[in-house]
Amino acid sequence: MSGSIRMLEFLVEGGAASPGPPIGPALGPLGLNVPAVVKAINDATEKFKGMRIPVKVYVDVKTKSYTIEVGVPTTAALLLREAGLEKGSGESGRKFIGDISFDRVLKVAGMVRVKSRAKTFKNVVKEVLGACVSMGLKVDGRHPKEVIEDVDRGFYDGDISNAEKKFTEG
Repeated sequence: MSGSIRMLEFLVEGGAASPGPPIGPALGPLGLNVPAVVKAINDATEKFKGMRIPVKVYVDVKTKSYTIEVGVPTTAALLLREAGLEKGSGESGRKFIGDISFDRVLKVAGMVRVKSRAKTFKNVVKEVLGACVSMGLKVDGRHPKEVIEDVDRGFYDGDISNAEKKFTEG
């Protein structure tokens, strides 16, 4: 990164950033059109409406150009959204507060794979299933640990492979 590039980080609500603090006061002194940057942030985070999203704005202070990089919400936040819940169980692994489909687990795995350190998509799916345990979410009416065992046995290999193709192509 050259000396004229500044990186600013914000945590914004998807699709609902505003030119007020912290964004406006940070970008204004750099000579940027703050409403235009805020609109670009909102456009880029629209699909995460209602969730808090990490956003980085790279600003070239000489040319006044900028680039926006949108992070990924936490696995827990994505699972709660998919399950239509506000918060997870206070007694993880014992008290279940919701149920999601394996397809929704695959959807979340597709979103978080970019930040996962897992070597395979199958392992990302298992990470998401592990998060289901701690959140108190069943998967297709079953304990997530049972589903993890079935994933290990290869029972879901076709679904996982199809989902991986879908997320890498699109």
